[in-house]
Amino acid sequence: MAFLTSLRVLRSLSTIVLAALLWAGLASHTASSQDLLQQFEDRVTTFTLSNGLTFVVVERPEAPVVSFHTYADVGSVDEPAGQTGIAHMFEHMAFKGTTQLGTTNIDEEIAAINEKEAIYQQIRRERARSNPDEERLASLQNAFDEAQEQAHEHMDPGAYDGLLEREGATGLNAFTSADATGYLYSLPANKIELFFATESERFLYPVLREFYTERDVVMEERRQRTESNPTGRLLEEFVATAFKAHPYGNPVIGHMSDLQDLTITEAEAFFEKYYQANNLTIAIAGDVDVDEVRTLAEQYFSRLPEGEPPMPVTTVEPEQLGERRVTLIEQSQPIMLIGYHRGSMFSDDAAVYRVLQDVLTRGRTSRLYQSLVDTGEALQVQAIPSFPGSKYPSLFALVGVPSQDTNPEDLEQAIYDELEQLISEGISDDELQRAKTRARADLVQQLESNMGLARQFAQMQALTGDWRTVFQDIEAVESVTAADVQRVAERTFTRSNRTVAMLKPAEEASPAAERTE
Repeated sequence: MAFLTSLRVLRSLSTIVLAALLWAGLASHTASSQDLLQQFEDRVTTFTLSNGLTFVVVERPEAPVVSFHTYADVGSVDEPAGQTGIAHMFEHMAFKGTTQLGTTNIDEEIAAINEKEAIYQQIRRERARSNPDEERLASLQNAFDEAQEQAHEHMDPGAYDGLLEREGATGLNAFTSADATGYLYSLPANKIELFFATESERFLYPVLREFYTERDVVMEERRQRTESNPTGRLLEEFVATAFKAHPYGNPVIGHMSDLQDLTITEAEAFFEKYYQANNLTIAIAGDVDVDEVRTLAEQYFSRLPEGEPPMPVTTVEPEQLGERRVTLIEQSQPIMLIGYHRGSMFSDDAAVYRVLQDVLTRGRTSRLYQSLVDTGEALQVQAIPSFPGSKYPSLFALVGVPSQDTNPEDLEQAIYDELEQLISEGISDDELQRAKTRARADLVQQLESNMGLARQFAQMQALTGDWRTVFQDIEAVESVTAADVQRVAERTFTRSNRTVAMLKPAEEASPAAERTE
């Protein structure tokens, strides 16, 4: 199963860009946002259960298939201090089954899990002592292993996935990002009740079986994709340097010391806080009947508790007062990341950053492609309009890979020169119109599939309270002017507002010369 975790463990620049640019696409289309919205107005129904869980239903009977996207409004940004990685960890746990699926004897299994957790808490406390008793630790570890074996004896591994796949489920997947956690798959249209039964059970009666075994899997994932991967290490250092207060600076996969100490007790508390009905939004797109969906939703999902709405993150990243830099020396292809602080997706200028991304690096006609890639200075240059998240103020990021004959600092300065030219001269009408046309084309491409519809509508319904925001965002892009782009570029692309992370081979590790804008 592929777990998308918002750029935390990426192995190459191409992977970084593909994972980050959720709006990417090359389709050509000239329909206005209002034209696109009208195509859906009569086919989309929203309703909210008494417990606060909202459904967005898109009737699309072209094929007898239905796609489901459950959007949990919780990501790594919401993790308690000392528990980084727990959002991603719970995503893994959500596939381990329920009290009905994945067990041969739930009472004995739960008893063994509870015993195992009680022993682990003792192990944890003993390890935290200044002078731990090694003999007692060994005894406790033996008892823990025995309880774990007892729990395993009552497991039916793969029961949850297996049931869905036997009934025709495709695309069974999940992701954790800085902002959210999502669960998604598709089923034949005549099997939709299976979704309602299993998905509601997943969040009503979860069993955190194999928690510590799965925790080891996640730790190994971190070793392979971050600690043993130069690009992964660079990304982690980049966000940690850019954010000194806001939790966007923490890795989605978590810090190793936190992962090593995560417990079932903490995971259960995290679940109770963030997986209540009013923090979930479910989008369903395909060959469905709205009345049937509403009936099934009431039957199955009204059982979920409402709970208290979780508080959003209140920490505000302070204004950056000077350039920040970090350099990693690795035997690796040089890579550079430049990030400028920007507002959230809700800010007035959010659409302007999408236009900036298009003008700077979208396609062969973009400025940095023509000035750096076409000339041979760079193998690739790409802009990411919002990184590592978008719910809160984030970064406008630029990623560059210098060619073999280009010094990384020279590529860095060349990028600054292009940004300065954009600030001083602005952009052309052709550049602006290309950006607007591609934004519409991107949306068309995303909405071509049931899953694309479900993902987009679930996210916007959850974050803004209205799925129509998907189209309003395009309207915002269409209203951007060349003067807006120049104004935002001048305000954003300043030396004091930027963070630079560079991956350099040892032979190029001499101190960089002072750079000016």
